[in-house]
Formats: sequence, structure tokens, C-alpha cells
Amino acid sequence: MSRADLDKDPQDVAAMFDGVARRYDLTNTVLSAGQDRRWRRLTREALGLRPGERVLDLAAGTAVSTVELGRSGAWCIAADFSLGMLRAGAQRPVPKVAADALHLPFRDGAFDAVTISFGLRNVADPDTALAELARVTRPGGRLVVCEFGRPTVAPFRMAYYAGLEHVLPAIARKVSSNPEAYIYLGESIRDWPAQPELARRIAKAGWTDVAWRNLALGAVTLHRATRPVV
Repeated sequence: MSRADLDKDPQDVAAMFDGVARRYDLTNTVLSAGQDRRWRRLTREALGLRPGERVLDLAAGTAVSTVELGRSGAWCIAADFSLGMLRAGAQRPVPKVAADALHLPFRDGAFDAVTISFGLRNVADPDTALAELARVTRPGGRLVVCEFGRPTVAPFRMAYYAGLEHVLPAIARKVSSNPEAYIYLGESIRDWPAQPELARRIAKAGWTDVAWRNLALGAVTLHRATRPVV
């Protein structure tokens, strides 16, 4: 199984997500105590979508997040490198495409807005993925990254990381179709950079007006940015 280091093998990570696909949505809802629905709604609102706009939902998994984006009236496409995840969401009525975040199969400036939720830390090269997202976004277009963050309150941070090590695997053994994958999940969350560092990397990848909003005391964050108008 791929571990949470800087050398994530895309095939290993894709295979891991194939293994959790069958019960992925249920597991997310249980582990987040139902907050995953709220995070999807807040991601949609942060993008400021308008009817008719073109939106890329990268690392969309089973496309449940893409359906939420579509509530805005925008045209939304789900992209993921795990075929198992896309198949698990086959019944959701949105276009889907298998795609590598490091080599997106879209032309320059194809989208008015792009987003990636809880997927950036699973990419072998997050900086390249952020640059690719910028490439396929039109000048003036928007980015929202919904991702795990560094909790801002010390006592909660200690309890949170202890939960990732002990509580998360125990719950996953009850509800997930591949409990071992959630060991990787906990590692990847602990190793992920704090909010200021991710904001710096987003800006370095070609985005401007980078800002973030903490959710769940910083355990989850929404990073927003804009593609510069040349």
C-alpha cells in the first residue's frame, strides 16, 4: 500500500481508492459525523458559480461533490484517476472522465472554475497539479481547494491527531470496504502542510488573491484563489 510520503506511486494510490470505492461515501459520512455534506456545500458557495459556467471537479471520486456543484446551474465534469471510484458513482448524472492531475486532458483556459476536495495531498506532485489546474482555468477564473488542515487550537490538535492514529482505523474497520487504506489517510493528513504553507504553494503555482477559511477548528480548510488576468 502506498504510504504518505513524497513518492506516492500513482498506480498504488489509484488501486487503494479502487479498493475503498464501494463504501467510500458511507465511510466519509461516518468519519466526518455528517459534516462532509456541509463541506461540499461550502465548497460550491466559495466558488461563486453561475448558471452556464464550466467547472472541473478534480479528484471527484464517486462524483457526489460534482452533483453538489451542479446545484448552481453550472456545467460540471467529474475527473478522477481511480476508475473504481468513477464506476462506483456511475449512477450520478454528471459527465465523468478518467484523468491524471499532473497531465489534465483539457485545453488551456477550458474552465471558468476548478476545484479539488480532499485529493491534492494524494497527488504525487501537488505543485504540478496546482499549475495544471491554473493552465486549464481561464484568466479571472476561480480555484477552491477543500483539504485537511492543521487544527489551530492546541488541545484539539493533540486530540485530533490521536484520533487519526487510533479512532479512525477502528471506525474504518466497521464501515470501509478497505480499512487498511485509512492508515494511509491518517498519515497523509498528519504529513500535509499547514494552511500558510499551502497558500504559498498555491500562489507559486500561478494563482493570485489566495486566502483560506478554516472549518472544524482548522481540521479542514477552504483555500480560494483566482487565475490572473494577463
